[in-house]
Amino acid sequence: MRPHPVDPGRTPEGSRVTIFTIWFQNFPNNLVILILAAAISVVFVAIFAKSAMVAEGGRQGWVKRVTGPNAKLLFAGMAVVWAIVFGVGLQLVPHEGASSPYGGLGLIALFSGFFIMMGLIWSVIGE
Repeated sequence: MRPHPVDPGRTPEGSRVTIFTIWFQNFPNNLVILILAAAISVVFVAIFAKSAMVAEGGRQGWVKRVTGPNAKLLFAGMAVVWAIVFGVGLQLVPHEGASSPYGGLGLIALFSGFFIMMGLIWSVIGE
């Protein structure tokens, strides 16, 4: 009895999917996510480029508002909104299995909460 040829793309669980083709599996939904992720990355690059090109000569208008005396109110409001959004949002997603969005939302909450809380501490101590 001859053994069957082994297909390198097949595993006992099913066929492998690379990261480049996964966007086209659930086509309309994943394409929207891909376009949104690309748009967010373009916004990040634009913000980073603009901050790298700022001359050393002074602060922009929005920086003066964020670093002014009312910054602690801004960051305190952001902290309250963050707590409400992620406090409710993390309860609405399923908690079972490795494919649930709970971990991804938790990671986003962790990073965004860290920066909001550091801004709050900076604005209160820095005054």
